[in-house]
Amino acid sequence: MKYTFVFLLLFSMFSCQKEKKKNSVIKAPPVVTVTNEGKIISIDSLLVSQIKDSLVQSFYRVNNYQTAWLDYNCRESLLRELQNVEEEGLNLNDFDIKKINEFEKSISTLSDNELIAYDILLTENLNRYNLKVAKGTLDPKTLYKDWDLKANKINFEKLLHRFLKKDSFDYALYQVKPNHLVYQKLKKSLKLLENFSDRPFPKLEIKDKIVLQDTNSLLPEIKNRLVYWGDMKKSDSLTSFYDENTLKGIKKFQLRHGLSPDGVIGKGTISALNFSKKKRKEQIIANMERWRWYPREFEKEYLLINIPDYTLVVIKNRDTIKTHRIIVGKASRSTPILSSKLSYVVFNPTWTLPPTILKEDVIPAATRNRSYFANKKITIYEGSTIVSAEDWNPSKARSYRYVQSPGVNNSLGLVKIMFPNRFSVYLHDTNSRGYFGREIRSLSSGCVRVQDPFELTETLLHDSIQWNKQKIDSVLVNAKTKNVNFKQDIYLHLLYWTAWSEGNTLQFRDDIYNLDAALYQKLRN
Repeated sequence: MKYTFVFLLLFSMFSCQKEKKKNSVIKAPPVVTVTNEGKIISIDSLLVSQIKDSLVQSFYRVNNYQTAWLDYNCRESLLRELQNVEEEGLNLNDFDIKKINEFEKSISTLSDNELIAYDILLTENLNRYNLKVAKGTLDPKTLYKDWDLKANKINFEKLLHRFLKKDSFDYALYQVKPNHLVYQKLKKSLKLLENFSDRPFPKLEIKDKIVLQDTNSLLPEIKNRLVYWGDMKKSDSLTSFYDENTLKGIKKFQLRHGLSPDGVIGKGTISALNFSKKKRKEQIIANMERWRWYPREFEKEYLLINIPDYTLVVIKNRDTIKTHRIIVGKASRSTPILSSKLSYVVFNPTWTLPPTILKEDVIPAATRNRSYFANKKITIYEGSTIVSAEDWNPSKARSYRYVQSPGVNNSLGLVKIMFPNRFSVYLHDTNSRGYFGREIRSLSSGCVRVQDPFELTETLLHDSIQWNKQKIDSVLVNAKTKNVNFKQDIYLHLLYWTAWSEGNTLQFRDDIYNLDAALYQKLRN
């Protein structure tokens, strides 16, 4: 027992001394290098491994586990960019601005460990900025069913690492941001909007149209808003009389909003006048987010369609060479957002009627009157067998195939331009060309009708000998369906934006699919 007790006592003393020795090991302080610009402090690799974001971990591994922002003036550039994230349409509350400002304010008195924490905080916020600016805050494919754009392939690790090159902060920042002209115009419009005061806009309601020389109690407030937006200079008195000066202001306002500049003050003009600065700002921010989802790189030659503006432009070598008015899908049958590559042209096309049009238009009309098929020159097929209108069975109407013959009465007109997509939409002519004169042209079932489609087709075929206007006309007169492949690569981008700027002038369009307000709310919630 005596020996056992001595052994236990010695073991206990040895263990205590070992524990004491273990506890006496003090972690080495960070290695600090002082440069002309400031400090470079080593960061424990264990601390880096505990950072939640793998991209930030990678940033410090590549930087040899050292601070990145304390020893050169790019910290000032980074601070300025983070302070001004709202210029990119971002939410200031998504960043640790308050904490960053507290660190920066007391930077001269911070300990080395506090400086390390500050450096990591800056990198985390820069990485958050990169992700939001380069690809957007939200994922459009989770928001919309009619969205078919491929996500941009962005190497965010490489994007963040570029900021380690101390002489290229501005270039690294340039690589992060979308650089398409429309995005730049959106940024400019946000800046232009800040010049306006935050005055409230009481809602205007109109019963009858107001025309030149009318007297109306709404006119003083209408004139006030024209003055506010810079469409009219303020006169000595804002009366209830619709004068020539106000007419000029209204026309200018209408042009900026994609309205017919006829000077008639109707519901469309009043609706646009009811938008406050706050609502326009929210609209611009929603559009900037949407542009972050769009392709970052566009091709040498492409068609760019802005759905709410009802326009198609042909762009070649960054120059707009043609512009066409278009008709797009109504709100209930919206034109999808997509990118594709033009494949071929069909002259004198037949039209196989799609399910939605069958269900909502054709079947109800034909059920009331079987002569509908003959009037519309529609042939009914069951497999390869033609079914007469008399034998058509409404109870199995959806099992048939319906084909409209080519010709001037065909709903597709005399030409259609095809491109692969899962929505079965295409560009085409129309047998109702008078609709292009309308102000609101969201009238189709999803496909895009193009004004002057033969002129567009001649441009896209790039063959002035085989496919000039005379050759195209001769094929159309023949009335036989003919397919012609595109010889050159031409791409198509069907996009949606409702705000931008031209020079120093704000431009807005009606949000025909009601996407802007909902998107802004999701961005801020």
